[in-house]
Amino acid sequence: MNIEQGDTIAFFSGRRNPAGDYFFKYFTRLGEEYGYILVIAIFLFQRFRFALLAFLAGMGALILSYFLKSYFKHPRPFRYFNELGTFDQFIAIDGVHLLSGALSFPSGHTASGFALYGMVTFLVGKRWYWQLLLFFTALLVGISRIYLIQHFLKDVYLGAFTGIFIAILLYVIQARFPYNRNNWIDKSFGSNKKLPQA
Repeated sequence: MNIEQGDTIAFFSGRRNPAGDYFFKYFTRLGEEYGYILVIAIFLFQRFRFALLAFLAGMGALILSYFLKSYFKHPRPFRYFNELGTFDQFIAIDGVHLLSGALSFPSGHTASGFALYGMVTFLVGKRWYWQLLLFFTALLVGISRIYLIQHFLKDVYLGAFTGIFIAILLYVIQARFPYNRNNWIDKSFGSNKKLPQA
């Protein structure tokens, strides 16, 4: 096996532990709708523009990753190793349904994670501590897909590039429309509240 087709899966499989299994089984959901619901809910109280960008990042990741998956039609690890007769070399995680289709490349979760948290990184400006946290959040979503035996490394790194591309594209497009506090899109829930009288 080369690194693209199983070395990283074997690496994590040989280092299974209950804490890692629990962590990655639930952390992977931050690349799903749960992550978007949380970010959009926060942004609705910051600026509608930001909430819209987060939504568009998710839709972009969903559409582009599905198009690429349908084009490449690479098998999932479970299917790939079953066809080789070598899946019994890996340790699966209880409670994780292993996908077995031909939509592995790229990883949609990883594309989604890097699109969302990449977009948020651009929006938080030069606050390096947030940027670092957001980068590692996206990275761990990608790693979770390998740990859970849902994707190969190559699926994850193309997913990361796909998500970063979407985040950059959307950020550049929205930058063409400068901030205007009188425009509804640059308001937020609660921004129209009247200040108490002195």
